[in-house]
Amino acid sequence: MQVSRYDLASRGEALTPDPVGSSPDERVVANRRGVHVRSRWQRWITFDSVFLTIAALVVLVGWRFPTERFISPAAGLGYALGITGGSLMLILLLYPLRKRIAWFSKLGSVKAWFQVHIVFGVVGPICVLYHSNFSLGATNSNVALALMLVILGSGLLGRYFYAKIHDGLTGHETNYADLKANAERLRTVTLSVKFMPELLTRLANEEKHLVENAQRCPALLRPLYLAWCSLRGRLRLNRHVRLALTAAASQSQLIDAHRDRLQETAYAYIDRRMSATQSVAEYQTYANLFSWWHLLHLPLFFLMLVAGIVHVVAVHAY
Repeated sequence: MQVSRYDLASRGEALTPDPVGSSPDERVVANRRGVHVRSRWQRWITFDSVFLTIAALVVLVGWRFPTERFISPAAGLGYALGITGGSLMLILLLYPLRKRIAWFSKLGSVKAWFQVHIVFGVVGPICVLYHSNFSLGATNSNVALALMLVILGSGLLGRYFYAKIHDGLTGHETNYADLKANAERLRTVTLSVKFMPELLTRLANEEKHLVENAQRCPALLRPLYLAWCSLRGRLRLNRHVRLALTAAASQSQLIDAHRDRLQETAYAYIDRRMSATQSVAEYQTYANLFSWWHLLHLPLFFLMLVAGIVHVVAVHAY
């Protein structure tokens, strides 16, 4: 890697790479709006990740803390938590109605309803867990509690499948052709930074290995296997970027001055390329899993409602 290959400094251009994968017009608009490539930490810190982390901590505190000293299922706060949790689970039925009844569209977007669906689907079971003091009771309450926890796990799993075959939370289903076209478009884009000519070749090889691994792996195990293969590929590519930048920075003060920014841009490009290829390779598997999940989730939900009603009736009648 020779210094003579660095044409950025000779042209007097600042080393502030454009958002990778954008057309020239899109880059102009992005720069005018101050849009920048998100870091890996920014992509991990989302509403879902923060909310579920807080929910997990709340459950852990309730599990470890002797809540029975302060909460009684039969009266006061404990009774109110049971009513609140059950009511939130009933409200979950409104989300399917929002998607099927035109009048409900006046009450908010599908994205907003889906976020509320997620929040209520987690907060409701947590309220019931505190209502029961994280312990078992009568048979009817145990059945209702078990089905509720199954529904909670099923809902989180379905949320994951949903995100894999839909465009975010908009409800617009992505298709295989769209994913493949996006992956091909990313492959035609080259980095505006000229100091790592080997990166594109290494990326192409990693993508080839990823597709080959997908074809060899059983369908049900494919998502986990591809996630592992993709992670290993990204780590290898990121290591190559670090080594290339170290060598380049030792020969160019300009590269050395903007090393962190160039590394983050290269990492973002690697993530987008590998994610696009992984999405293409695993799309059909997730589409099938979501279809199977949809057939099971709703019947389980109605079983939980029946068990909950039986529990409420039994508590108040006896």
